[in-house]
Amino acid sequence: MYWCRFNKDNKSSYGIVNGSKVTRIDGSPFDFYEASDTHYDLSDVQLLVPVIPNTFYAIGSNYKDHILKRSVVKGTSPKFYDQPRVGYRANSALIATNENIIKPKDAGSEFQYEGELVVVIGKRGKNLTPQQAKDCVFGWTIGNDVSERTWQKQDPTNLRGKNADTFKPMGPWISTDIDLDSMRTTVRLNDKVVHDFATGNMLFSPYEVIASISQYNTLSPGDVIWLGTDELPLNLKEGDSLEIEISGIGSLKNSVVLEK
Repeated sequence: MYWCRFNKDNKSSYGIVNGSKVTRIDGSPFDFYEASDTHYDLSDVQLLVPVIPNTFYAIGSNYKDHILKRSVVKGTSPKFYDQPRVGYRANSALIATNENIIKPKDAGSEFQYEGELVVVIGKRGKNLTPQQAKDCVFGWTIGNDVSERTWQKQDPTNLRGKNADTFKPMGPWISTDIDLDSMRTTVRLNDKVVHDFATGNMLFSPYEVIASISQYNTLSPGDVIWLGTDELPLNLKEGDSLEIEISGIGSLKNSVVLEK
């Protein structure tokens, strides 16, 4: 099943996507809901960020090649962590598919994307094992962890480097049924494939990450956890279009514009 949030006639609703159609839902997929008799063509609605999380988690350094290639760029030895390295992101940075990523006027040339699998929590969880964590998953979506690398080096809180407005595209919807072992992440920059990697080839599985977080933080329905990226992202510039496709979910598409 594919769940979305959409805007129609200035009203936002949850919906279930079936092919080129979306059925409006009364209520929330994280609580009680009923399917309505109202159906729209997907082309006639505006897709929104599929969930506004209560808490927005993100893990870094979760793919081997990404760690190795980033260490070369930074001129440092690669560092592999013995447990998930989790931080927070800002809801104010979220935008939906087809919305513009705004590059700030004072951003440097190292303005980059990171195509990531995102897990959406469906049940409250605390002190979970990885096996128990599987029962807390509602579904999966796609994230683009836009980063300004110079700011990232200068600001240990990532306030600007990763949390500026529009730096967190997420969507297009939530898939509740995936096969992680067979999934691939494909990144296209201006319609050219620049990365293609096995989505599930992580150092820490989604369930290990969920379990780790839950030892200290209670997870709630609607929370999201971004799970890192592989390979070495390229720089983005004004006018670029970026598509992140993850098999079993769909495609997240955004373009880059310069701040006015």
